[in-house]
Amino acid sequence: MDHTAMQLVLGAIVVLPLLGALAALFPAPPGLKGKSPDQAVLRHGVTVTGAVFVLSVVLAAGFDYGADGPATMQADSDVSWIPALGIRIHLGVDGVSLPLLVLTALLTFLCAVYGYFVMPAGPSPRAFVALLLVLEGGMLATFAVLNLLLFFLAFEMVLIPMYFLIARWGGAGRTAAAWKFILYTLLGSVVMLLGLLLVGFQGGTFDMVALATDNGSGLTHTTQLVAVLAIGIGLAVKTPMWPLHSWLPDAHTSAPTVGSVLLAGVLLKMGTYGFVRVLLPIAPDGMETYAPYLAAFGVTGILYGSLACLALARTGARGDLKRLIAYSSVGHMGFVLLGISTLTPTGVNGALFANIAHGLITGLLFFLVGALKERTGTTDLDALAGRTGAALYGSAPRLGALLAFGAVASLGLPGLAGFWGEMLAMFAAYDPAAGLPRPAYLVFMAVAGFGTLLTAAYLLVVVRRVCMGDRTGDRPALGDVRRYEIAAWSPLVTLTVLAGLWPAALLGLTDPAVQKLLTGGS
Repeated sequence: MDHTAMQLVLGAIVVLPLLGALAALFPAPPGLKGKSPDQAVLRHGVTVTGAVFVLSVVLAAGFDYGADGPATMQADSDVSWIPALGIRIHLGVDGVSLPLLVLTALLTFLCAVYGYFVMPAGPSPRAFVALLLVLEGGMLATFAVLNLLLFFLAFEMVLIPMYFLIARWGGAGRTAAAWKFILYTLLGSVVMLLGLLLVGFQGGTFDMVALATDNGSGLTHTTQLVAVLAIGIGLAVKTPMWPLHSWLPDAHTSAPTVGSVLLAGVLLKMGTYGFVRVLLPIAPDGMETYAPYLAAFGVTGILYGSLACLALARTGARGDLKRLIAYSSVGHMGFVLLGISTLTPTGVNGALFANIAHGLITGLLFFLVGALKERTGTTDLDALAGRTGAALYGSAPRLGALLAFGAVASLGLPGLAGFWGEMLAMFAAYDPAAGLPRPAYLVFMAVAGFGTLLTAAYLLVVVRRVCMGDRTGDRPALGDVRRYEIAAWSPLVTLTVLAGLWPAALLGLTDPAVQKLLTGGS
């Protein structure tokens, strides 16, 4: 595909969700209403997100996968927007951003398909679809823009639609959870904006490619230290890094199913993507100074998340299954932070792989928990397990098998996607970049390894309690997997297996870009 066509495809990917959101607010033409206006607008959401996903596949098909292709910004377009402030609309994708762009388009499309059949209880579907499309536009723009100020605008653009999705279509405690989500992320973003402005003014440009090519040479050591601290706080809140994670369990527990899927599958990746795209190449000296602390917070999150999940999984704890999966995300993202903190190609590639794997696996798990809640009316583990176990294997064998599959994928079983990112992060911690304290990283590696054992423990407890047991006479039979659920979940299962069996496909895409980001292109 020629360069101009690639530019048009990438521009359409970013703009189409926003145009679709605007169109969703208007009544459907008489011939497209179907059985009802609500059905028409939900079908509109499926159509727009489906078109965006197809365009993302076209972009991936036209991408240059040659030796240096993934390290080069492709579909690159750069036009002036606000000349007085030096702000330009600069778009492009490379081996780092392309997988995240496709993952975002896929998950949003699957959420629209699922929402068409299981619309969450709440106000008008018209507003739901419009917010979902605005959210998609912000997420896609975050991974496509190459200007620091546009990155900030896209980063913030997702907050309002996610706030309303939680506050208006969420479950119990949704108002408090939505406020906690937006206050945490807004406060972090204010600090991040100050850091981005510092980098832009001191570096003489807000262009991320130009700043990355300089590899921090235009910034003093002090500027880099202040910038990494300020920008890192905002990114860490979104990641979420312990101890800035406390908004996440409440948001996940209260969010509707599609909100939880996108929150875990995409929004958390925006924080770690910022570390790789912005801080690693633009402020390398500052990152080297703070890297051991980033690793320490990451492995603390691994332990904390795993212990919290164990506490929720035990009998009598009244643990919520959605809350448990949310805490597991704190642990999984700890591996991503550990990989980034090693400042090595192995660690950063592992972190990017873990990002994609977590999006696939945790997205599937939240879909499954949403299906359980729809069938049983609860996500309380004690209520689900009952006295003898929920016996999903007997009452809904396919649903039980999928839940077990998601659990073993999440615990990092070799041969599935969850294994490679965690393994590469620990492998990189064994031999971090020169200048980093290797004894400390060996401790971090050991703690992370122990965290994998705790992860296996709580996930196997969940499978035993929810999937096994005897069906009692007073327990109604659950409906097994439905056709629309197969449509929404099959791509996640398939990609989890493919990424686990063929990791070179993704690592071969990210590695050239990571090598360039870490060296400024030299």
